[in-house]
Parts: sequence; C-alpha cells; structure tokens
Amino acid sequence: MHPEAHGAAIEPLTPFTVFQYAPPVQQFIIVVLILSIVAAAAILVLKLLPGRRLSGGSAFLSGLRLGAPIVGQLGACHAGLYMTLAVASMPVQPTLKMFAPGIAESFEMVGLGFLAGAMAVVAHWAVESRIDRQILGV
Repeated sequence: MHPEAHGAAIEPLTPFTVFQYAPPVQQFIIVVLILSIVAAAAILVLKLLPGRRLSGGSAFLSGLRLGAPIVGQLGACHAGLYMTLAVASMPVQPTLKMFAPGIAESFEMVGLGFLAGAMAVVAHWAVESRIDRQILGV
C-alpha cells in the first residue's frame, strides 16, 4: 500500500513510484505489458531487416493486438476492485489524495495495455506489408 494512504509525506508520484508501491499482481501485469511492448518492437526490427526470414512472430503480434488492451483493462479493474474494498472497510472518510496512487496505477495499466496493442498493430501491419511485397512482388 502506498505510504500516502497512511498520511505520511512522500515524494511526488511518478510512473516508477506507482510501480514501486503497486501490489505484486499489478506489478506483474505492468512488467508483462512493458515486456510485450519491447518484444513487439524487437520483432518489428528483426522482420524489417533485409535478408531476414519472414516466418515467426506474426502470430504473437496478432494476439498482442487484442490481448494487451484486455490485460491492461483487467489489471485496472483488479486495482479498482481492491480500492473499492479498501474504501468500504476504512473507518475514516478517504480523501482524493488517498485514492491517487490506485487511480494512477489503473491508468498506468490501461495506458500500457493500449500502447502495447498499438505497437502490435503497427508492427503487424509492417510485417504483413513486407511479406506481401516479398511473396507477391507487390
């Protein structure tokens, strides 16, 4: 739990501190989404290099186009569920400052999910275009 929820003074929120104070489930989702962005970029670079094989990687990109945004949304829903449960069991009226880390965590997962999905769409289009040019001679 973020120290701000206990009223302690802390450093300003950044994407790194959001990750640092996130529960392990959300940290795992964030790491998976970041790694999928890197993997999509690596596949794109490898596939666009001249003389490289064109097989492999397209199925991953195709799945990532749909899967990454869904994973980000599910992670945000999980964070929202636990924020709601925490608020319901708090004896005091929570402030927006107490909610801010959880909200930032949710936005981070949604944003990373959409970024990974967009990266996969662009990479898939580029790879498919190269395959079309090489195989069909278009």
